[in-house]
Amino acid sequence: MAAAPYVLVVDDEESMRDSCAQILAKMGCRVEAAADGESGLRLVRESRPDAVIVDLKMPGIGGLEVLDEVRLLDPRIVTVVITGYATVDAAVEAMKRGAYDFLPKPFTPDELRLIIARALERRHLALEAEALRREKKLLEDNVITLVSHQLRSPLVAVQQYFEVLLAGMAGPLEEKPREMIQRAGERLAGLMGLINDWLDLARIDQGGLVRKLKLVDVRAVIDKLLEFLSPLSAEHGAVLAWVDRPEQPVTVLGDEASLEQVLANILHNAVVYNKPGGRVEARVGEEEGYVKVEVSDTGIGIAAEHMPFIFDQFYRVSRGEGTKTKGSGLGLAIAKKIVEAHGGRIDVSSVPGEGTVFTVRLPKAGSDPLPPADSPG
Repeated sequence: MAAAPYVLVVDDEESMRDSCAQILAKMGCRVEAAADGESGLRLVRESRPDAVIVDLKMPGIGGLEVLDEVRLLDPRIVTVVITGYATVDAAVEAMKRGAYDFLPKPFTPDELRLIIARALERRHLALEAEALRREKKLLEDNVITLVSHQLRSPLVAVQQYFEVLLAGMAGPLEEKPREMIQRAGERLAGLMGLINDWLDLARIDQGGLVRKLKLVDVRAVIDKLLEFLSPLSAEHGAVLAWVDRPEQPVTVLGDEASLEQVLANILHNAVVYNKPGGRVEARVGEEEGYVKVEVSDTGIGIAAEHMPFIFDQFYRVSRGEGTKTKGSGLGLAIAKKIVEAHGGRIDVSSVPGEGTVFTVRLPKAGSDPLPPADSPG
């Protein structure tokens, strides 16, 4: 059987303590009473009640101070303020201090029963939600472990076997078997990419991807990526270049590897979604406490109906009729989570048929985080 709800009444009027105790006892509650704020807080520390009814005006430690201390001790305890000096200002202040409800004196037994029943239901739901969050966290940890080891490890082994076969280390391969193994290897590489992307998302959600913050030169990151992506841009017939490259380093406080992942994804998309002979340009500048990185292209653009969804997980925009869209559909979702984990924001604007501009804003070291964007635009 569930334990009876434990309610503490803190009031300097003995008659009020007694009447509240009688009403609550008939509800099936276990009730204790305290004649002042100091003894009431001692009982809260010792026994952690489910709910506290506290008088606003008491000698010594007043009701507002009790509310503050209860919230610090255990924010899951629901508090109800009762007072004979009810004003709107007093009610507002009590709510700011964490009170669940406000009951002016005199009140009827039914009014007290109703408010306490609602307060206890509120606590019950909060405790259930907390338990569900813990179970969700445990489940996520178990799934990450399963994916990382029980699934990923054997796939890596299969990849290695394919590489051995294709290298001829197990004997010569005829053309048809070689082609089949190559196709299987491509599918396996795609599956591995999806698993790695999903693990990245899981780590970000757990706060584990952006771990080591240091001063990162965004300019140097883009230099590295432009060089790395130059073969891809040549393959697609696109020009990949700086515009007004800063002469001095442009630094943010962040995790270099994850920020490189963000910019690599944006630059890669700008190349592969471009037109033959198109152009991809990178710009970096500083504005009002943040570093702004812009990547613009002259590609196919993004249709208006796709714009609200491009940062959603597994959402992919087609590159055109007859062109197969590759990738997991997680790249931009990961990029958005990484940027927001750094206290920044990522935005996109596009004109179909003319091109797209992605803008990443990251706070400079010591600056306040930016509010997240409501929607792409």
